[in-house]
Amino acid sequence: MTDPVDVSFFARAAKPLTSYRPYWAKRFGTAAFLPMSRAEMEQLGWDCCDVILVTGDAYVDHPSFGMAVIGRTLEAQGFRVGIIAQPDWHSAEPFQRLGRPGLFWGVTAGNMDSMINRYTAERKLRSDDAYTPGDIGGRRPDRAAIVYSQRCREAYKEVPIILGGIEASLRRIAHYDYWSDKVRRSIVLDAKCDLLLYGNAERALVEVAHRLAAREPIGQITDVRGTAFVRRPGDASGQGWCEIDSTSVDQPGRVQQHVNPYLDSGAQTATQAAVQTAVQGSRCRPQDAAGAVAAGAGAASAAGDKGYQPIGFVANPALKSRPRPRPGLAPRERSVIRLPGYEQVRSDPVLYAHASRVLHQETNPGNARALVQAHGAGASARDVWINPPPIPLSTAELDHVFDLPYARSPHPVYADENGRHDGASKIPAWEMIRFSVNIMRGCFGGCSFCSITEHEGRIIQSRSEDSIIREIEDIRDKVEGFTGTISDLGGPTANMYRLGCRSPEIEAACRKPSCVYPGICQNLTTGHGPLVALYRRSRAVPGVRKILIGSGLRYDLALQSPEYIKELVQHHVGGYLKIAPEHTEPGPLAKMMKPGIASYEQFRQLFEKFSAEVGKKQFLIPYFIAAHPGTSDEDMLRLAIWLKKNGFRADQVQTFYPSPMASATAMYHSGKNPLRKVGRDSEAVDIVRGEKRRRLHKAFLRYHDPNNWPLLRAALKSMGRADLIGNGRQHLIPGMQPLTDGSYHSARRKNATPATPVASAPPSVPKGRLLTQHTGLPPRPIGAANPVAGRGWKNK
Repeated sequence: MTDPVDVSFFARAAKPLTSYRPYWAKRFGTAAFLPMSRAEMEQLGWDCCDVILVTGDAYVDHPSFGMAVIGRTLEAQGFRVGIIAQPDWHSAEPFQRLGRPGLFWGVTAGNMDSMINRYTAERKLRSDDAYTPGDIGGRRPDRAAIVYSQRCREAYKEVPIILGGIEASLRRIAHYDYWSDKVRRSIVLDAKCDLLLYGNAERALVEVAHRLAAREPIGQITDVRGTAFVRRPGDASGQGWCEIDSTSVDQPGRVQQHVNPYLDSGAQTATQAAVQTAVQGSRCRPQDAAGAVAAGAGAASAAGDKGYQPIGFVANPALKSRPRPRPGLAPRERSVIRLPGYEQVRSDPVLYAHASRVLHQETNPGNARALVQAHGAGASARDVWINPPPIPLSTAELDHVFDLPYARSPHPVYADENGRHDGASKIPAWEMIRFSVNIMRGCFGGCSFCSITEHEGRIIQSRSEDSIIREIEDIRDKVEGFTGTISDLGGPTANMYRLGCRSPEIEAACRKPSCVYPGICQNLTTGHGPLVALYRRSRAVPGVRKILIGSGLRYDLALQSPEYIKELVQHHVGGYLKIAPEHTEPGPLAKMMKPGIASYEQFRQLFEKFSAEVGKKQFLIPYFIAAHPGTSDEDMLRLAIWLKKNGFRADQVQTFYPSPMASATAMYHSGKNPLRKVGRDSEAVDIVRGEKRRRLHKAFLRYHDPNNWPLLRAALKSMGRADLIGNGRQHLIPGMQPLTDGSYHSARRKNATPATPVASAPPSVPKGRLLTQHTGLPPRPIGAANPVAGRGWKNK
């Protein structure tokens, strides 16, 4: 079978990244690290930077860090790129350290949304930051993308600002902001940037950079996919578009005029001409065209009227109506959907849910239309335009991006006195991915609480085997401390490598939010053969002792390929495998767009079977979400009973976090279900609001914690389930309360409430043992296998 990845419609629809003529500054060559100071620029022979990237993360020159990828991609195009990482935002002076950018500023909050990075799901300030040396919090401001943009404008007012990264992507339209509990404007307006690039922006950024280098004004660059910008209503650059009005709900659709059988061909032609003129004159808005259509039909009827009364035709209700051609509609590439304006969605949660649904329906690069949303009124009125999503990178282009000369290390400015990065200046996010390899992008799972689709899209972009093997060899040869273990071969979802639609035409036309919910699409390729081959080839690389899979996997998809599960379990699990059922009950799972718990049970049986075949004791670590929209107290109770029955004691618990633009966030704000058509009387969703109820749902997941027992006892009694209180095996919690300090002890010690010594404090963990994610599982001994000295394979 032909690989769908190689024949994808999208791979043929855009100019390749490597086809641009390099900018003249390419003669300066490649920098070991992109410069962060004037001294480094002078060593490279630069008098200025063409592009200066400002980021809220520490600068790590590694392909898992967005600024490194963008910087190296622009460098490969010949541009001189400087980095300003985690600047002091209290004045514009730190933003002037590299001088004036020759072309533009590139601004991002970092690899995470700054508000999620700085606050917990309970809106409490975090004390740590994994993207900062020393894991120290407070090195970036709230809403960092807005603050950085303002300081860049102060530093050099006339230099264009291009905003990117996940914070910008998820806030490109009016969005619900969990931390202020209100709907905020598009970040394009708040940041006052000239252009916003959403998603993985290599293709758009390269095009924009070359056009700016050719002295094209940034205000004229309005035709690049994957961008958002501001237009004044009635601006000449916005003419020639077919505007589709979607600013309201519960309105009837287009009513097609029946052909009058008493008209001759000339009269029918006149009627159709009136329809065409009316539709085009009203910018394709059906409500404006309706009157003109009726007038045209009336005029034609009068011309052919001979005194007879025409017969009225009524559709047979017993027959399904068939779609009829819709005359006068403009092509999709010249169509723009007008969303409800900012003022509308701010005051009307139902319209907010409707706008969210429309945006998610326009995420397929093959058929997505542009979107426009009004902000303000009168002289201050502005339209935020959002062009269709970017064309995904082909395999060759993705290889080009990952094969760039990354140093695979933090910038030397972060090193300690010994020139190392593993002491007080250690960057936890880099440590986590230090020996990992990203093999793909995108996810077609469509989980409603996840923002990957809105950022990376649902089209899988996979690297070639050769490119992945080259990166493994680079880690082996260049990364200090490598002992022979690759910590992960993964991506957003570990087992979607080289999967896609069987038909390029269907893929380009599909509007489904998920390829695996409510069931696996019949047009989706589910063979894991390429991934199994990649695993086997990776294990055979000299110097590699072990390949682990640390990314989450879609277990319902894995069930389609038992060979993959066997390969994974017997060779790539280090004792524990993380998996995310998220819940056990059908109500919450339907709102999450996740498979039923039966799929998890099938996967668990195969996991245990293949583990036993090779004599290994291995364990699944299931993750669950508390307080997700659509979850009742009874749902959480049944989940707690399931956890106890199966012997799980969750240590870390994930409470639903309403991130901007996610479908579940629209549920949380509006109380409506945007996964279905939204109307005033459409499906309502049970929302878990208020600290007390959120704490209760979290307590059900941690039913074994004595500090939660008083809250659970009161809840069980009010729910009529006092029968679950007692000291028997059939009970969920005991009736007696031991002596506790009443505090919650988090596995993340820096965020835990300090505990006071109590008489019943548990004994300390023996030296050489490590507590697992679920304390009900046996601890794993460490140090059993001594790592090979040095870099591993040469001394093997």
